[in-house]
Amino acid sequence: MQGLENVCDEMVYKKVFIENNKDLQNYFYYKYGDLDKAKDLLQDAFVKLWNNCKDVSFSKAKGYIFVLVKNAFMNDLKREKMKLDHHSTMNKRLFEIESPDYVLEEKEFLDKINVTLALLPEKEREVFLLNRIDQKKYKEISELLEISVKTVEKRMHNALVFLREKIGKV
Repeated sequence: MQGLENVCDEMVYKKVFIENNKDLQNYFYYKYGDLDKAKDLLQDAFVKLWNNCKDVSFSKAKGYIFVLVKNAFMNDLKREKMKLDHHSTMNKRLFEIESPDYVLEEKEFLDKINVTLALLPEKEREVFLLNRIDQKKYKEISELLEISVKTVEKRMHNALVFLREKIGKV
């Protein structure tokens, strides 16, 4: 009975990690737009899984990790929003001070792409990255996100229009 496997067993824990780490990392990166944060929070979640392995069955491990990372992201977003509210004027000045003369053209373009991807609305970013990075087909994306293929098509269209508008100004 696979559902009763003990996650405290090192081999079972490794299996949970191997089966879920990359997919969950990509999911949270696509959803929130920050790869480093996704990796950090996912790593913390796996540590918590190990610390609470007696309370989590093999069949529930992925859901447990998912909830931990989702909650950590939400808490982090709340903290970041509060910081941004208090430092918005300082951030505006920093952007004005930076001069493109000191930035290589290629780095500037890559930064523009990353910023623009982060500005994409969550649902469009999610669909765009699943399709363009993970190379999932619209049907696979619709099943993964539990939405219709037409909705996937519309979100992809919106993402491409948004990206063309923003990146076209480079």
